[in-house]
Amino acid sequence: MTATAAYVREQMVSNQLRTWDVLDEGILDAVRSLPREAFVPPAWRDLAYADVEIPLPLGQHMLAPKIVGRILQSVGARVGERVLEVGTGSGYLTACLGRLGAQVVSLEIHGEIAAAARKHLQAVGLDGPRVIEADGFAYASSGETFDVVVLTGSMPVYDARFEARLAPGGRLFVVVGQGPAMQARLITRESSGGRTQRGLFETEIDPLVNAPRLEAFRF
Repeated sequence: MTATAAYVREQMVSNQLRTWDVLDEGILDAVRSLPREAFVPPAWRDLAYADVEIPLPLGQHMLAPKIVGRILQSVGARVGERVLEVGTGSGYLTACLGRLGAQVVSLEIHGEIAAAARKHLQAVGLDGPRVIEADGFAYASSGETFDVVVLTGSMPVYDARFEARLAPGGRLFVVVGQGPAMQARLITRESSGGRTQRGLFETEIDPLVNAPRLEAFRF
């Protein structure tokens, strides 16, 4: 890593993640260890560490660094835990989860984006995460359970089907609502079978492809 790369990465950690209350040193070390520019389309490399959503193909966007940090801190993925990520995007969040020692299955509905994410992960030496071209809503009907489920796109209308994929003690990160004020939530499945829900922060991100939508009002 060059001195310049180390500097801009540390600036991102200090000025974006820490100021957004991402304080877990294990998470900050994972972010420091990854060259974010390796996940960014070439035309946008100069903004790799900026506090912006970077465009990806097919109208998708790369989450801003502070959102990635808050997701990681909220779900608290630990070594050996099984994680389902719905919406691979660039693969950067996938890589962060992998650096934390999680066993990641990441679903991406767009084949072009999934293929690019696999290349990005290979380029930084991460061969553990599995990127699968699939619609997360169709995959949600499988019988697999996970310790963590992360939805990287929003749901205009909340759909509870992903809760069924949580193992006891499992955590689900989801952003619900429509812009400009969407709410990030953490839903936890209790060992007793119940669930708890906690509001985290307000944000605005792209909706998941095929997410349920509000019916448009008609006169």
